[in-house]
Amino acid sequence: MYQEAADPVIQGLDEPCPSSTCQNHVATSMLTATRQSLSDHTIGKDPQAARTGQRQNRGMRTRLGCLSHKSDSCNDFTAILPDKPNRALKRLSTEEATRWADSFDSLLSHKYGVAAFRAFLKTEFSEENLEFWLACEEFKKTRSATKLASKAHRIFEEFVDVQAPREVNIDFQTREVTRNNVQEPSLSCFDQAQGKVHSLMEKDSYPRFLRSKIYTDLLTQTQRRLS
Repeated sequence: MYQEAADPVIQGLDEPCPSSTCQNHVATSMLTATRQSLSDHTIGKDPQAARTGQRQNRGMRTRLGCLSHKSDSCNDFTAILPDKPNRALKRLSTEEATRWADSFDSLLSHKYGVAAFRAFLKTEFSEENLEFWLACEEFKKTRSATKLASKAHRIFEEFVDVQAPREVNIDFQTREVTRNNVQEPSLSCFDQAQGKVHSLMEKDSYPRFLRSKIYTDLLTQTQRRLS
């Protein structure tokens, strides 16, 4: 069985998170060492041990996010805006950006809010949660019965299945319920999994986003235009 306490790399992650001035090579070396350590513990083990190591690996990403070379600034947001950055910032009002703090759903209902939140999640290596939620929203718009099945299997294989390329963090029961739903897909077959991921983002990532430089810098820029 994998013993987390015996690994000095993982023990080191219990220390307070370094400041945003940490260098990129620190994050890279720690992430590489962590992945190697987890790999060493799971090679040759049964599938359950491998899945345990994989979950622990994913669990390190958020902690290592503060060591990333990404600056967690407004520049990260403007780099992936649906419009040209200057035009988007001119269109976005302080009132609109402030409203994102009213509720998580207010943030998700605004295309620039989604872009800013995606940029923030990238700094935490957890953007798959938002991408899954958005994929489910798009899936619900499907009107073709033939496309419904293919889309459902594609979303399941990309986000929900064990060891999926962008596997989201949901419990075993929800995963299996979704697996069964996909066998006879309907527009609601991802509702339980989507709800769990929405709740996770709302309780965990969203409060940190509101305190992030991406969001505070964005507010500052919109306010500066009024002065």
